[in-house]
Amino acid sequence: MNEIVVDLAISADEYLKLYRGAARTVSALARDGRRVRFPAAILSPWVLHDGVRGCFCIRFTAAGRFHDIRRLS
Repeated sequence: MNEIVVDLAISADEYLKLYRGAARTVSALARDGRRVRFPAAILSPWVLHDGVRGCFCIRFTAAGRFHDIRRLS
């Protein structure tokens, strides 16, 4: 299983655009310099009144398909 670590700071307004369907994916720069895109919906457990903030580990299959995500901090 491959994994990537990203630091996210998505404001509540920006996440609301994602939630409403204006955008379906999040693009982020990982700590190792890779650019990663993933479905915005995987962040829903961590949405607070001020948006989504924190460090997350995203795991994906060898084929590049999303497997799971967990918050590190």
